[in-house]
Amino acid sequence: MKNSRITSIKYPEIPIAQTIVQFCQMKDIRHIVICAGSRNAPLTNGFVENPFFKTYSIVDERSAAFFAMGMAQQLNTPTAVICTSGSALLNFYPAVAEAFYSNIPLLIISADRMPHRIDIGDGQTIQQKGVFEPHLVGFAYLSPDVNHAVITLLENPNQKLIPKKATQKEIENKQKEIQNDNEKNINSVLNHAIQKSGPVHLNVPMEEPLYGMTTSPLEISHITAPVISKPKIDFKSFKKQWQEAKKKLVLVGVNDPDTIHKQWLDLIDADPSVILLTETTSNLRLPNAINSIDSLIAPHEKGDSDFFKTLQPQILLTFGGMVVSKKIKKLLRDFSPQEHWHVDPYKAYDTYHCLKQHFFMSVNAFFSKLFEDYRSPKSDYKSMILDQYRVQLNLGNAYLNSVPFSDLKAFETIFSNLPQRLHLQLANSSTVRYAQLFDIPQQAEVFCNRGTSGIEGSTATAIGAALINQNPCLLVTGDLSFFYDINGLWNDHIPSNFRVILINNQGGGIFRILPGEKDSPKYDTYFETIHSRNARQISKAFGLKYKSVKTNTGLKWALKNFFKPSHRPKILEIKTPRKINDSILLNFFKAMQKS
Repeated sequence: MKNSRITSIKYPEIPIAQTIVQFCQMKDIRHIVICAGSRNAPLTNGFVENPFFKTYSIVDERSAAFFAMGMAQQLNTPTAVICTSGSALLNFYPAVAEAFYSNIPLLIISADRMPHRIDIGDGQTIQQKGVFEPHLVGFAYLSPDVNHAVITLLENPNQKLIPKKATQKEIENKQKEIQNDNEKNINSVLNHAIQKSGPVHLNVPMEEPLYGMTTSPLEISHITAPVISKPKIDFKSFKKQWQEAKKKLVLVGVNDPDTIHKQWLDLIDADPSVILLTETTSNLRLPNAINSIDSLIAPHEKGDSDFFKTLQPQILLTFGGMVVSKKIKKLLRDFSPQEHWHVDPYKAYDTYHCLKQHFFMSVNAFFSKLFEDYRSPKSDYKSMILDQYRVQLNLGNAYLNSVPFSDLKAFETIFSNLPQRLHLQLANSSTVRYAQLFDIPQQAEVFCNRGTSGIEGSTATAIGAALINQNPCLLVTGDLSFFYDINGLWNDHIPSNFRVILINNQGGGIFRILPGEKDSPKYDTYFETIHSRNARQISKAFGLKYKSVKTNTGLKWALKNFFKPSHRPKILEIKTPRKINDSILLNFFKAMQKS
């Protein structure tokens, strides 16, 4: 393939580095996050010198990987993150695992020492091969060039790349083999990131000198486009089962906004034999859906098996990513459906211990087949469950009017005062669980790192995502998640319309809801991890405007101006009483039992 690059662009002299830069441009991988280092200098210079790329400098590798993942989350195309050799690479792992389980295309590029320099006592060297492989959809540990730093290579008694007395011709022939293999491997790995929508890893061994540049680009020969296969499925029997079933449950996990065509949602919404269970992270908000799963189930957990038998579906249809609600997982494991079908072009998990069919296709393609000539059967399934659900919601709302200031009350106030158009990022643990209990504006877009459900990286992910999504971004986070990811703020890329609402209940408040002893020295120190920190000085250090409130009235007043345009991003810290949050939440569900 002839290369038509403009020759005024500078390229790394080291072929392996230049090849990666060229492939990223050819595959339209435009956003490149770079962590400071020396061994990765050829890659850094190659990307920075090329105006095609948008580059970002972030020092902390863990934050950098989540930052890159946040951009990929919004783009649905790969973004790259680059680091030097040694332990720097290991800090990418939390984001790699999250990207793997969330189907986010993330390109990891790690510089490495030459093979013969590893495990001989040289600094900043570790075994970089295989560190991520269980959580990758593609990887290549590229072969080092032999036409760069040839004298250094020949003088090293440990190297086995070329013979000690290799001629110039032998070196050139070996380099052609290496270049050929590297091009094929790079092409394959980048295609996997696109085809399988997940993290991939290129490991790049390079020898000093590292900083040389050239205006002569290599000619790249081995580039092919990714091929997306379309499976053939006989839908006849599935359509018949769906048509005949009078109790069908559609459960949606993490789902990108505007993924499902309206015509299919309208059919589901109107079908009396179908109950749609959604979560905040599903980005689906339909009039006849159960939008708060825990509010439906929790009031019946104390032995109301008749209700659960009524809810038990004949067919469970799931799509989207991970589901937050533990209550629906337990219910569907205890009251198993006859059939569980999952629709996803990449993977399916047997979450409910009854998976019968995985449809490797998009949801819209699936519904176009399923609803072909479909007529909904007569059924009172939806009406019975919806009527009960709405009664419980009314009882819960009445309870909310009487509760003191707490986590639950703060979340109610926050979600009642959100702007209509918003890019909302939720941290994990109690934050995302409280969010499931409240309605949000129809036009809001919701995201959360639910792949691994970890508390690390929420802030960095949100900032990376905010650079891509055009709507104002709000991160709602808890205190442990926020303080754990302080380095997520350590960059120069935070948009002025970025907002953080920090719920500070002085510890891991979710542990107070879980079984186990409370208020003992062991519990306070090792589970709830009580602290007295606040975000005031952190906000000052990173240049964010800061405000703190500790009453519901103060919160309402603060929210009036919080989303207005400003020259700097803002943090609103909400301090809630630590010891009452668990009882208020549990009583919220008890209040719904009076029905």
